[in-house]
Formats: sequence, C-alpha cells, structure tokens
Amino acid sequence: MDYAMESLLWWTLEWILADLTPAASTAAGSASMPFAQWLDAAQQASPSAPATPAAGSGSEKSTLQPDFAAAAAVTGLSPLLLEAVAKVESDFNPAAESAAGAIGVMQLMPATAAELGVDPYNPAANILGGARYLAELLNHFHGNLELALAAYNAGPAAVAHYGGIPPYPETEAYVRRVLDAFRRLQSPSSDA
Repeated sequence: MDYAMESLLWWTLEWILADLTPAASTAAGSASMPFAQWLDAAQQASPSAPATPAAGSGSEKSTLQPDFAAAAAVTGLSPLLLEAVAKVESDFNPAAESAAGAIGVMQLMPATAAELGVDPYNPAANILGGARYLAELLNHFHGNLELALAAYNAGPAAVAHYGGIPPYPETEAYVRRVLDAFRRLQSPSSDA
C-alpha cells in the first residue's frame, strides 16, 4: 500500500473513532493527532470501560463491537467477518496468548503486530491490526477468502507453497470454523 493511501486510511480511522467517542475526541483535542496518541487519549477519557474485559465474562464481544466496526470501516471488510475471525482466534478474549506467542483478540504474532505498527495488547489496535493484515491477505490472494484465511493461520508462504489451503489439519479446520462462524453471524436468526 502506498504512503498516501495508508495516510488516508489512518486519517479516516481517526475521524471515525472521533465520531464514535466524542469524549475521546474532546480529550484528544484534535482528530489530526497521531493515531497512537488519539487511542491513548480515548482510553483515558473513558475510564469506566475496562480496556481488557475479564476472560470468560461473556461481555467481550459486545464491548469490542465498536472496534470491529471501526476496523471494518477503515479496511472495507465486513465487521461480521472480523468478528468470526476473533471468535475462532480468541473467543473475543483480549488477554489471549497462544503457545506459539500470538497475542490478543485477533491473535497477532509480535512480528506481525510490529510490522503493522500496532500494540497487540491494546484490543482496538489488535483488531485494527488483524483487519489490516486480513485485508492485505485478501488483496494478495485476489479476494479469495479461503486462501486469505488459510494464510492468516498458516502464513502466506505456506499457501503459496501448496498453491492453496495447506494440507495442515489445523489450518483446514480453522478455515472451516471461521467460514461457519461468518455464515452464522450473517444469518438473520443469529444469536452468536
């Protein structure tokens, strides 16, 4: 992605988030400040909402829905797709850490988070980072959602090496689980 497009996307996110949280916008003073500073100001402006809900509290998904909506608006992805990935990756747990070292709601590897310039321990930044990474993978694999999801799980090199979903049971199951969760979320009678 070129610099101008990335700058436009960050500006759009800042603008959207400022509209979603007026108190944060006032506390931040300006929607033109860098995103990381704005995010810090937003968190300080709403101390009543915990930054990291307790695991298993059942409120993680609803607490994170504004973050899914904001990340979806910036990346052009469906917020329901992002929710489906988060459900499978961490069950919406911002404190989740895998044995492999993946962190947070979207289970970003530290190197991926660093490459994306996001703090993987910050739920909103983690969701935005996961959304940006998934959008990049979708672009790389020409809109093929199954391949993008396989790459999100096993890495783009594995998908390229096998010319499709790698024959790893974990990755094959992962793609099915995310697509199933996405379909359930899209159904009008969804309680997910």
